[in-house]
Amino acid sequence: MSPQTIIARAHFVGTRIDTRALEKDGAIAHAPLVLRGGERGRIVVFRFGVYVSFDVGEQDEAGFSEALEPHLLEPHRRPESETAEVVVQAGGPEGVDAQGRIVVSTASVERLQVVASVLAKSTVLAHYEVGVAGVFDRVDALAELLQRGSRPARGRELAREIGNTLLIQSRMIGHVEVSEKPDITWDDPALDRFYERLSAEYELVERERALSRKLNLIAQAARTVLDLFNTRQSIRVEWYIVILIVVEIAIILYEMWRG
Repeated sequence: MSPQTIIARAHFVGTRIDTRALEKDGAIAHAPLVLRGGERGRIVVFRFGVYVSFDVGEQDEAGFSEALEPHLLEPHRRPESETAEVVVQAGGPEGVDAQGRIVVSTASVERLQVVASVLAKSTVLAHYEVGVAGVFDRVDALAELLQRGSRPARGRELAREIGNTLLIQSRMIGHVEVSEKPDITWDDPALDRFYERLSAEYELVERERALSRKLNLIAQAARTVLDLFNTRQSIRVEWYIVILIVVEIAIILYEMWRG
């Protein structure tokens, strides 16, 4: 049989998807949730805000995306997307070929779940990699200000940077679990090996570690600048108190002199 090519598209559409509400529409499989998409397509939905479509037409995918909106928490204005070609080739080695296509022996639901898990995590990583790069630019600007001896940014802005960094870390570790394998690979050595190969090709673990290091560096830099800002604020308050005491003493001495 000639190889069959399926187009897979991953979309990071929001912070959270209520998958329990979608299960009522008739699930093909669970953990992760698999739904029908169009006549012959499949859509894999993840709680951490990603859905991955396989062999689903653009019109059907747009309809699903619209129907998904009521079940989204904090939808993204500009969803991150990633596309891959999945080649179904019986008897061939599974993994990623020289053209960057994902090769599977069969288009079984379990294999589509594995592919979807890798693509979903890769899309989330790409989204946060772009966001962290922007934060790094702001941290560089703060470092340059400190190097010139200039005054750092306002404390509220620094606290916001720390909060954003902690939020990304929480979502990466608690929601997405990039380094964790899908449940379907636990009892199937073939699926486990397939997932390991795809994970290595997409460098999921390495990208997560690099992102975590950057987040830790950003948080540390922002806390350092915030501490400097708070120290300056404390010194300023102390000077205000000293000035008030001096003024009060001067008023008392003046009144004593007049009396």
